[in-house]
Parts: sequence; structure tokens; C-alpha cells
Amino acid sequence: MSRINKNVILALLTLTSSAFLLFQLYYYKHYLSAKNGAGLSKSKGSRIGFDGTQWRTVKKFIMLTSSQNVPVFLIDPLILELINKNFEQVKNASHGSASECKFFCVPRDFTAFALQYHLWKNEEGWFRIAENMGFQCLKIESKDPRLDGIDSLSGTEIPLHYICTLASHAVHLVVFHERSGNYLWHGHLRLKGHIDRKFVPFRKLQFGRYPGAFDRPELQQITIDGLEVLIPKDPMHFLEEIPHSRFIECRYKEARAFFQQYLDDNTVEAMAFRKNAKELLQLAAKTLKKLGVRFWLSSGTCLGWYRQCGIIPYSKDVDLGIFIQDYKSDIISAFQDAGLPLKHKFGKVEDSLELSFQGKDDVKLDIFFFYEETDHMWNGGTQAKTGKKFKYLFPKFTLCWTEFVDMKVRVPCETIEYIEANYGLLTCGSS
Repeated sequence: MSRINKNVILALLTLTSSAFLLFQLYYYKHYLSAKNGAGLSKSKGSRIGFDGTQWRTVKKFIMLTSSQNVPVFLIDPLILELINKNFEQVKNASHGSASECKFFCVPRDFTAFALQYHLWKNEEGWFRIAENMGFQCLKIESKDPRLDGIDSLSGTEIPLHYICTLASHAVHLVVFHERSGNYLWHGHLRLKGHIDRKFVPFRKLQFGRYPGAFDRPELQQITIDGLEVLIPKDPMHFLEEIPHSRFIECRYKEARAFFQQYLDDNTVEAMAFRKNAKELLQLAAKTLKKLGVRFWLSSGTCLGWYRQCGIIPYSKDVDLGIFIQDYKSDIISAFQDAGLPLKHKFGKVEDSLELSFQGKDDVKLDIFFFYEETDHMWNGGTQAKTGKKFKYLFPKFTLCWTEFVDMKVRVPCETIEYIEANYGLLTCGSS
């Protein structure tokens, strides 16, 4: 009995030792060797990553667009950020000089490109060739908002987004359309009923949660990771635009209904005022842009945009809002240099500042400065004749772009709440 126990124990020890030895051999082969090999490869500057899914997908997409003369440009925030940080190095790189994949191989679900639709000559042919090259493409269309004010053309659909997948990576092609204010606009990526919600992780898309407006970028060609691409010449400016690009349309349908109830004023005086007010707004926008000061349509000018998509002819002035933190000490001299003398200055920078400038033909520019509190915003008002001061409270608001008298300008995104804080509750027939 004792001998049997010793033999069993000896066999178990031998088996355990053998198993441990095999484990050590496996560990050395699959872990240490791989680790040392990776370090050696990296130290030699290998081209690891150039065969990665993201890089291969982007390369094939660029081949596709180049062969069809589709002038796409890179707008991917993650990659543009990397390019901006290494801009001098990127500018001096030559085609084929990359030793490792630094940009297009970073982990991500999408790579975002854009194109200007008016430069796209063969949309349908491109779509077929993309699928022949192995891409699976989804096309998102919607009504053209530029035609909403024209009854006979409203409802015409235009392409807004393409999403093309290859292997496990996707390219998001944002279609920019020209607007009359000489800026570019893209639409909301709205999924219609027939679209497969699992086609890609749509929630991770950087563009399309809402319509957006951008300055028309000047482009330049660079080489990154061995691929030639177009990018905005000022990538930092484009990146700064992205979080503030949200766009809302004028309500053309409601404006038509308003004018059916209240006839538009087309007298000579009204036409002259609209012309002068538009020119004054253009001059104010140009002056404030030079100063780097954000502004938005306020008071009666904002009401005119919201209610009738135009300038209220009897308002006799142009009203703008500016956050007090954006105030510049040379704002008065800048307007005076632009030919707009100061008419009134009420309040102080630290409390209730308001400026008025005199335009031509008695059209006045009023600038109201807004102050932010914990749960609301406010601006001060002063009665010119009596000097009596008022304080107007507003719920907190954010800013959106819109189009107004052929200009790209800002308005409060929460427009109804903003206007009602100024004028009280609005009704369909408010005049």
C-alpha cells in the first residue's frame, strides 16, 4: 500500500513538472518573443500600420475620388487636430516619404471627408464605381431648404451625406452646398424609415447631428502617411468652427402665412429702409468680424427674421446683441472709422452697456451687451429722453447660424424663448 502511494505521488510530480515546463516554453515563444520583436520592429522605423484597415480604406477611397475627379477634402476632426499639431513637419513631407503611419492609422470608427456639391459632375457614376470597388454606400437625401421660399420648387431633394464602408471602417462624405451668403452648408443626417440603423454606429458621427454652416475654406494639398489629400489651408480655423456650426433655417412657410394675413409694405419708403438696413448690417458684420467679436440679431431685427424672414420696415433701426465678455475697448473707434459716428453710449462695461451708431438716412445701429448670471442672462436699457434705466431678463441661450438678407449671421438657437422674453407671448398673428 505504501509502495503504491509512492508511485502515484512520483507520477503526479513528473506530470506537474512537465506541464510547468511546457507552459514556460509557450510563454517564451508567444509573449516574450512577440514583445521583443515588436520593440525591434519599432526601433527600426517599420511601416507597421500601413496595411491597417483604416489606412487601406482611406487609400482606396482617395483612389476612387481621384479617378472620378471628385474634389474631396479632409475634415476629420481627430486627424486635422494631429495635422495641426505637426503642421510644419507635414508641410515639408514629400510623397512616399512616410516611414510609419501616424495619422490615418489612429483608432477611430470613421474618417470624414467633404466636397462642394456644385463641383461634383458625375454623382451617379461615382456611386456605381464605389460599389464595384467593394464599398457599401448609403446615401442620405432631404429637401433643399434653399427652395422652401419658392412654392413651385419646394420639395426638391438633394444629397446631404454619403457613408461608405469597406471591411470594418467607414468613410463619411459630407456634402456641402453653397448658400447665398457665400458660405457652405450641410444638412441634418436624418435616418428615414427604410434605412438600416445597424449599418454603422451613427451616433459616433462627428457631422450631421444638426445642419451646419462653415466659412468657405481655402484648400491646400499635403501628403500624410504616403497619401495625397486636400485639407483646409487653416485647419485650426476649421476645427474652431465645428462646435459652433449649428444652423437653423428661417421659417419660410410661416412667413408666407404671415404675409397672407398682413400685406407686405412695398412703399418706396419701406423699400429704401430695407436697403439701408441691409447695408448697415453688412457694414456692422464686417467691422465686428475684423475685431473678432461675435454678435447676433436681437430685438426687432431678430423678430423680423423669425416672423417674416426679413427686415421689419417700420422698425427704423438694426439691433444686435454681444456678450459683454466679447467687448473690445476699440469697438467705438472701429465703427467710427467705418463711417458710423457714435450717437449714444449708455451704462458702463461692468453694468448695462449699450451703444448706438448713426447710419445713413436716420437708420440707427443699436448694440446691446448681455451679462450672464448663474441661471439667466440680462441686458440693460436706457430711455434716451429721460435717462430711465431698465433691466431685461432672458433665459440662458446658445447661438446658431442662420441666413438673413443673403448673409450668414447668428441668432439665439432658443429663438422663441428669446423673443418672448423681449416682447411677451407670440401668437400666430402677432404683428
